[in-house]
Amino acid sequence: MISIAGVIGAGLFVGSAKAIATAGPAVLISYALAGSLVVLVMRMLGEMATAQPDTGSFSTYADRSLGRWAGFSIGWLYWWFWVIVIPVEATAGALILGDWFPAVPQWAFALLITALLVGTNLFSVGNYGEFEFWFALVKVVAIVAFIALGVAAILGLLPGSQTSGVGHLWQDGGFMPNGLGSVFAAMLITMFTFMGTEIVTIAAAESPHPEAGIRKAVNSVIWRISLFYLGSIFVVVSLVAWNAKDLASGASGSYQFTLEQMGLGRLTTVLEFVILTAVASCLNSALYTASRMAFSLSSRGDAPASWSRTTARGVPAAAIIASSVVGFLGVIGNYLLPEAIFGYLLATSGAIALFVYLVIALSQLRMRRQLDRAGHTPQVRMWLYPWLTWLTIGFIGFVLVLMLVQEGHRLELALSLALAAVTVVFGLSRHGRTRADVPAAAPANAPANAGPGTEAGVADRGGETAAAPVRSTER
Repeated sequence: MISIAGVIGAGLFVGSAKAIATAGPAVLISYALAGSLVVLVMRMLGEMATAQPDTGSFSTYADRSLGRWAGFSIGWLYWWFWVIVIPVEATAGALILGDWFPAVPQWAFALLITALLVGTNLFSVGNYGEFEFWFALVKVVAIVAFIALGVAAILGLLPGSQTSGVGHLWQDGGFMPNGLGSVFAAMLITMFTFMGTEIVTIAAAESPHPEAGIRKAVNSVIWRISLFYLGSIFVVVSLVAWNAKDLASGASGSYQFTLEQMGLGRLTTVLEFVILTAVASCLNSALYTASRMAFSLSSRGDAPASWSRTTARGVPAAAIIASSVVGFLGVIGNYLLPEAIFGYLLATSGAIALFVYLVIALSQLRMRRQLDRAGHTPQVRMWLYPWLTWLTIGFIGFVLVLMLVQEGHRLELALSLALAAVTVVFGLSRHGRTRADVPAAAPANAPANAGPGTEAGVADRGGETAAAPVRSTER
């Protein structure tokens, strides 16, 4: 359920309208291309994660495969991405609650949402899993119900619907009304809605049986993307005109507009609750993921030592608090700083998802050779290695070039590259080009973040010890 929650964000319910307005019905190709990249990246990450489960996930694999500088750099960039997500999602949730309760200032809701989820994350890792389970369930039920109602409308079986059939796929200027370039432009919009799928490999490292959980999540990513994204967007572009005024202007989210055309406008309040759930889920994941990456960086000596100390429940409290403090400052800054300044801060994380994907692919190239030499066969293996891995790397490079030539994404790429360059310089100055000295394949029962020559669950770092997060036996 955590892996399902990671692939369904508020961007699907609301942000998809912009992608549809850009590419028309051909947005299905955009989602298919972006989804295919995520499937391939998750396959590569799954191979490494089933071989060596670790709460540092791809950051520790970069340590071992590319060099300590790479793990340092991508770990801090990933941490920055998620702490920036905290104020964005808190503000989005506050906007919804502000509409429901206009007497309460929005900033109060934003801080309240953040504080509540920080509290649940501090209590136990089981709380994170429990909240994500129910958040995911709400989102899954909502999307399946939307698709079911949409199919009924397409078949003409929904009483009161003002639309039916699939004629809008080609009637409003054709399937690809704005040309092939618009498909790639929409792909850039959709690409970053998939960020979060990789969280399952971080969370699984704290579970009793990480390899099995990762294998199931990775193997199911294809049907999850196909059902939740392609299935629901197919319903939208089949039933409504892609260039409808309210949809193209962003006045209505794609789901909301489609429900109104289906004669189910009264369900928009229910949809707002689902979107609020998606926002809370993303914020919950942001707090969890940022803190676990902070924990992993600390356990490798790349962050303050206190961040890798855990409570009796296996929770890295200091890492959670440090990450949430940045999130709180972001929430406050969103209301106090000029919009342009806060926009620049957001733009610094615009291309980090692609940097993460690129590091995963490069790490898998080298780690696979290490695993093969050691005679270790992980439970998940990348297809057509190494050719499909190289193709993925080439596609990521193509997307980065697209960002460069697309005016709306050029600033994001420039600021993200600048931040990445600074982080890499720090990483190289700290570690040079050395790689972490670890075995190519850790035993299946090795605890997360246990370094070589350490006792189970404890990473030695110059005389200090830091307990790895406890693998929870709670659901």
